[in-house]
Amino acid sequence: MIKGSRKNKNLGQLTFDMLIPKETDRNFHLGGRSFYFFDFDDNVAFLSTPIMIFHKKTGLEVALSSGEFAHENKNIGISGPYADYFMDFNDANGSFRHFRDKEFNSLEIKEGKKQGFVEDIIKALAELDTHWKAPSWEYFYHATYNQRPVSLITARGHHPSTIIEGVNQLVRAGHLPHAPNYHSIYPVSNPEVRKNLGDIHFKQSVAELKKHAIRASVEKAIEQYGYSPFHRFGMSDDDHKNVELITEEMRDLKRKYPEMSFFVIETFKDSFSKREVLMHETREIISAKESTKPQLSLFD
Repeated sequence: MIKGSRKNKNLGQLTFDMLIPKETDRNFHLGGRSFYFFDFDDNVAFLSTPIMIFHKKTGLEVALSSGEFAHENKNIGISGPYADYFMDFNDANGSFRHFRDKEFNSLEIKEGKKQGFVEDIIKALAELDTHWKAPSWEYFYHATYNQRPVSLITARGHHPSTIIEGVNQLVRAGHLPHAPNYHSIYPVSNPEVRKNLGDIHFKQSVAELKKHAIRASVEKAIEQYGYSPFHRFGMSDDDHKNVELITEEMRDLKRKYPEMSFFVIETFKDSFSKREVLMHETREIISAKESTKPQLSLFD
C-alpha cells in the first residue's frame, strides 16, 4: 500500500489524505471565499430511501427509488405505469414519510434507534463505495477536505441535526477526513425550516424553497465573512426543475452582487454540466461531452 493511503474493505478507491496538500481558495488573499452548496440525494450519495405511492382503489403501497420517482413523478395519477396511483403528502404516513424524522418512544431512544436518513447511510456504507457515491461526491470530498464553507440544501424534511448525524457516519467510516465546515443546512421540507424560509402556509414547492435557502446562505456568507467582490458561490443539484429555479435565483443574486461569481452544476448519473450564471445569460464552462473527469476545484 502506498504510504499515507488507506483502504477499507468496502472502498472501491484508495484515498490519499496525507499526501494531498490542502488548497486555499484562489481568491483567499483578496478576501474572497468559495462556498459550496450541495443537494444530497443522487448528487452526493445514492441512498435507498423509498418514496411511497398508493393505488387509488385498493390503497396498495408501491415503493419507488428516488431515481424512479424523478423519472415518473409528473405522470403519477395521470398516465403510464402509475396512472392508477396517487401521492399522499402526510408527513407521518404518506409518500415521503421515510424522508422525515420519526418520534421515538423512550424504549427506542434507550435502544439507540436511529433516524431513517442515518440508517440509510449506514446501509449504503455496507456496499462498495462505487455503488453509493454519486456524481458530486468528489466535489463534496474536496470541499470538506479543504474546509470550504459547505451548505447542504436538500428536499428532505429531517431536522438539521439528523443530516449532521448522517454525514458523521461517512466520517466514522473513513470516507471523509473530518466533518464538513458547515455554513448552513436546509432540509427544506422540515416544517421549522419552511417557516424560517418564509413559507408559513406550507404552499411552496421544493424548488422554490431551495431558491430561498440559496439566497439565505449567500446573505449569511456576506454577513459572516464580510462583503467581497471575490466571493464565489456554486450549487450542485441533480433535478432539472430545481436547477432551472436555482439558476433563476442565482441570476437575481448576480444582479444584486454583480462582482461576485455564481455557478450551477447539474449532475447526471455519470457526468455533469457546469455553468456560470451571468446577469442575462448562463455560460457553459464544462460538460460531460467535453470531459468526464472530475474537476475537483469545481469553482474555487
